[in-house]
Amino acid sequence: MAGASDKARFYQEQSVPELQEFARKNIFTKEEIASIARKRSHFEHILNARGSKPQDYARYTEYEMNLESLRQKRVKRLGIKTSNHTGQRRIFFILDRATRKFHGDIGLWMQYIAFARKQRSHKRVSQIITKVLRLYPTRPELWIYVATNYLNDGDMTEARGYMQRGLRFCKGDQKLWVEYAKMEMINISKIAGRARILGLDVEKIKEKNSLIPEDDDEDIITLPATTSEDMVPTQRPSDGVEQEALEKLSTSPALSGAIPLAIFDAARKHFKEDNEFCQNFFDMVAEFCDEPCHVLILSHIMDTLRTIAPESPGTLIRWIRQPVIGIDAASPEFPALFGLCLDRIKTTLTPISTAPETTRPFSILGQKVIAWMLTYQKEDLDTDVREVMRITIRKVESVSARL
Repeated sequence: MAGASDKARFYQEQSVPELQEFARKNIFTKEEIASIARKRSHFEHILNARGSKPQDYARYTEYEMNLESLRQKRVKRLGIKTSNHTGQRRIFFILDRATRKFHGDIGLWMQYIAFARKQRSHKRVSQIITKVLRLYPTRPELWIYVATNYLNDGDMTEARGYMQRGLRFCKGDQKLWVEYAKMEMINISKIAGRARILGLDVEKIKEKNSLIPEDDDEDIITLPATTSEDMVPTQRPSDGVEQEALEKLSTSPALSGAIPLAIFDAARKHFKEDNEFCQNFFDMVAEFCDEPCHVLILSHIMDTLRTIAPESPGTLIRWIRQPVIGIDAASPEFPALFGLCLDRIKTTLTPISTAPETTRPFSILGQKVIAWMLTYQKEDLDTDVREVMRITIRKVESVSARL
């Protein structure tokens, strides 16, 4: 224990100049400074003794973060000029010790990256990311976390690069493929939003099926080429060039959905037409129903689903729902599109209900149809549409009861 005490005392002595500054500039009272010293001594003895745990480092880090936040508030209120780097360096030092000792604890790495990002220490963020990905290149959640952070910072190029590299190491992880495509859909949403702000009518964008290139290398997803001008025009177009801007957007993979489609096709081949994966991909794209390209992407996925698993309840319920995905239940076009859903229900359930060997699939599909229609109960529906839903639910329940 003597060794642990010596180490704890050594680390405490390093903070003495900081505590002296607190007293000299009246940032904290003498009682508060004594309390800080005792608390740090307590944590250092725990960390340097045998049996320390990752949670101990996490709690110490949290304490220092709260202390630094309080210090900054008091400095601002008192109008005192002081260095902000001392507290920051101390927290970085604790996190660095934690990740060196418990390099297998992903939570500590995440905390380290999050703090470095909050401090806008871009160089350190890059160093931490490099370390953790070299240690654990087969952990898909790390690639997703890093790429998402870059996406949130507006750097889609870096985000896409990390996802591409992640797929080289974690090609068998379905969630990584779906998250990569989701990231591209988020990017499309952002671009479309900027286009609307610039006055461009994204609804006029033509959907093209010929934007996905063939890829001979199974380890690389070749994405359609895009330029910065394809993404967002640099200024609001005047009347003379608005049509030209629209034409550029209409052929841009950034808004046509070609990149998510390329990801889907590459993943579909890799997972050998896995039905569950295709369904998860479909559900993810359905979340982005405000974007013009979602219709094209969902149609492409549905074609695949109806080819590889045409009688799967998961495929059938998605095929039934497809016409009204993204359509407001209170909009004028909803009743007509819902009529297409009813036609698909009739087409699907009639032959199934007459075949004894399909009792279980029908039961599952019937439950899914009823659950889907019940989601509209709180919507502002047309009276006739609500009545049709009620009758349809009763019919499905009646057929299920006879099986």
